[in-house]
Amino acid sequence: MQGSAQPSIRQLGVAAPCRSRRSLVCRAASGVKEVTLLDYGAGNVRSIRNAIKHCGWTIKDVKSAADITSADKLIFPGVGAFGAAMESLEQQGYTQALKEYIKADRPFFGICLGMQLLFDGSEENGGCEGLGLIPGQVTHFDKSKGLPVPHIGWNDLIQKHPSTLLSTVGDRRVYFVHSYHATPSPENAEWVLATAEYGGEFVAVVQRGNAYATQFHPEKSGAAGLDVLRSFLEPEVVAARPAPEATSNGRPRGLAKRVIACLDVRANDNGDLVVTKGDQYDVRETASTGEVRNLGKPVELAGRYFDEGADEVTFLNITGFRDFPLGDLPMLEVLRQASKGVFVPLTVGGGIREFTDGSGKHYSALQVAAEYFRSGADKVSIGSDAVYAAEEYLANGGKKAGGTAIEQISRVYGAQAVVVSIDPRRVYVAAPGDTEHLTVKTSKPGPNGEQYCWWQCTVMGGREGRDVDAVQLAKAVEDLGAGEILLNCIDNDGAGQGFDIELVDAVSSAVTIPVIASSGAGTPEHFSEVFQKTKAAAALAAGIFHRREVPITAVKEHLNSSGIPARTA
Repeated sequence: MQGSAQPSIRQLGVAAPCRSRRSLVCRAASGVKEVTLLDYGAGNVRSIRNAIKHCGWTIKDVKSAADITSADKLIFPGVGAFGAAMESLEQQGYTQALKEYIKADRPFFGICLGMQLLFDGSEENGGCEGLGLIPGQVTHFDKSKGLPVPHIGWNDLIQKHPSTLLSTVGDRRVYFVHSYHATPSPENAEWVLATAEYGGEFVAVVQRGNAYATQFHPEKSGAAGLDVLRSFLEPEVVAARPAPEATSNGRPRGLAKRVIACLDVRANDNGDLVVTKGDQYDVRETASTGEVRNLGKPVELAGRYFDEGADEVTFLNITGFRDFPLGDLPMLEVLRQASKGVFVPLTVGGGIREFTDGSGKHYSALQVAAEYFRSGADKVSIGSDAVYAAEEYLANGGKKAGGTAIEQISRVYGAQAVVVSIDPRRVYVAAPGDTEHLTVKTSKPGPNGEQYCWWQCTVMGGREGRDVDAVQLAKAVEDLGAGEILLNCIDNDGAGQGFDIELVDAVSSAVTIPVIASSGAGTPEHFSEVFQKTKAAAALAAGIFHRREVPITAVKEHLNSSGIPARTA
């Protein structure tokens, strides 16, 4: 507290810290519940921190190998590339201490890459050795099976034998986001606690003794994930509870289609961050008042959507990042505050690019993205900069420059952390030969009866068209390293007449990464239509959720009743 002396521990009513070396007896006497967190510096670790605190535990960070050795409970979250993670562990001197800790059968919990690193090795990064504790190699999902990769979303677990760790999950889905996986085999059977299905079975949870690890993210798996985390932290408490009753009621199983809530965020005329409508449209209440349309506060709305069952929440900052991305402290604080109570994935977009500030200091796109990850984002969305990168890529005959925002961020944090937002509009032509761009024969003829159209990509919030089409852009950014596409449609946005099915079908059929359909949803039936008629992995809406015209629960119930898997608990 600036301007005043800090209160003493006694004044705050907190017991003075015990002086003995990490004594269990001491902590029990003081009522402190502490877990050690191994953060080697990759990805969004704020989310697992918030989840641990939500469960009533405090955190001790690993600063040296001795902290691993002295830990009573150790959590190891991992995000990013296998090789970079192993290199970081080696450089910091953690590898041997970590292996000895797990071999000694002490309480350990690995998450995502923190599970994969336990295996012998991975084919990622050209082949890397792992910790060698679990037999088997980590391999890339087979794209030839026709499923989008990365595997992103809420999937069912197939439990192989009873365990306290999963005793409270029941039949609820959990959240996965990964391109690489381990395969169950006779050699690692004693470790495999649960698998999941995605083009074949893969290892979803491992356990041997007191060592546990999950391929899914408990900190992003809603109430089910928090229950898994509590089961590790306090197994004796969880074991005393009755097993949950089944809630599926015959629902479709497998990877759920995601329903995403989107918040367009900007500063209003008073300088407050509010949720409004995209800046290529009318964001003002009326022409006479000139005030920014205010649909709510972003943190409160994000919390509401989490409670209502949104599978992900996306923040699109439509003005604040453009001139000085790292100077937009209010939006960073929105992420920090939202991640305290929203335990599903958070995506942030708007100005994720390199820039030079007023003093001449240069910041790379990677540095900008890193700040958002540290503030609570799980993914960053890149818009206009992705179009420019794709144009350069296409002009160079498909040769990668290596320094684009997509490539930089994907290389360090993994493809699953990079979303490319495409903002196209329809361009009608009388015949395919009238343009060099990919056309489709449309069921919605143009103003002069044109039977064909293509979709022109735009930049600057839809204000400037470019000579690249949506399918070209999608294929280019996939090759550059993007892990997901957020596909908007300027023509349909706000109309409430449904998604542009022809656009979504064209793009989702052209790439092997997940596509999120956006723009135009007005009823639950619009969601089922886009999932039934295209390969979209998710669908996003904004206004209908903000204004409570269509509840998220109604969308989920409709999808399940239509035979389309959707997470409902």
